[in-house]
Amino acid sequence: MPQKTSFTFNLDAGQQDILTELLAAGNYRPKQVPFTRIAVEAPSWKCNVSLYTSGKCLIQGAGAEEFILNIMEPLVLKSASVGYERDPELSPEALEPHMGIDESGKGDFFGPLVIAAAYCNEGLARKLAEFGVKDSKRITSDKAALAIAAKIRGLLGPNRYTVVRVGNPSYNRLYAKMRSVNRLLSWGHARCIENLLTTAPSCPKAISDQFGNKESIERALMKKGRDIELVQRHRAEADIAVAAASILAREGFLLSLAELEKKYGQRFPKGASPQVREAAGKLVAEHGPAVFIETAKCHFKTLDLVLAAAGSSRSQMPPEGQIVSQDSSGRDFHKPAKQDVEPA
Repeated sequence: MPQKTSFTFNLDAGQQDILTELLAAGNYRPKQVPFTRIAVEAPSWKCNVSLYTSGKCLIQGAGAEEFILNIMEPLVLKSASVGYERDPELSPEALEPHMGIDESGKGDFFGPLVIAAAYCNEGLARKLAEFGVKDSKRITSDKAALAIAAKIRGLLGPNRYTVVRVGNPSYNRLYAKMRSVNRLLSWGHARCIENLLTTAPSCPKAISDQFGNKESIERALMKKGRDIELVQRHRAEADIAVAAASILAREGFLLSLAELEKKYGQRFPKGASPQVREAAGKLVAEHGPAVFIETAKCHFKTLDLVLAAAGSSRSQMPPEGQIVSQDSSGRDFHKPAKQDVEPA
């Protein structure tokens, strides 16, 4: 069945306000579309989002489903509506030995990028299904996600899962070097595959969501991973091993946010909402602009809004904090195209 790339939602007034705030402050590139309240290109999600004055929201592009699952459902619609209505099925492929890989934190201003891999075979798959393992985005309670993650770790033991946490200082350095979230994800996925193959060397296959070019992961793999079969697909979380990895990655992200809250004595909200900007404003007032190297993904447009409100700018940041997100052509969002064309 062909992948669906266009979705329409009719939003009420409250949902329109939430989406407008998210798109105005988030990591998006404004577009001019007639009769819209706001319209943007979302390069990280590979889609375009248009909110019309009628309340109709149109989301189009190869990554439309991922945008809906990560942004629309949890933050705007407050319900699951697309693609993951059913729990993962134990298909013949799901019962075969393989690993699943997924990440958490990609769309969140605060906190690290966390990537996890989980090994699965027939016996483990059936146990995971008994635990109620499903895509972590369908688990609305953080407390429930943490509880299921503990069960997964207890079942798999230390040799059948791995978690790669790209803390904010490392994330910002890597993004400054790679200039691409997808390249960073490829690097992280490759590290997970290599790590898990150290303790599960006979694993023949790795399944993940389709976020970019499969060849970029293959290039990032070292000796252990060169012979593994890589499978990228949309709705990969329908696979039980990928679903387990998504929960482990979410656990790592939530625990990292809790560590930041303890260290700085304030809340670190998820996403890139007005609440995030409020928390960021408090943080910069107390610690100065450089604090975001340690706590946030600095290429997000959210940083420019926060710094401007504080009477500051990226020029007061360390070098890795001065890099801004790029559109699909390689241009920075915040500078004229003729003056700032970065290599792909």
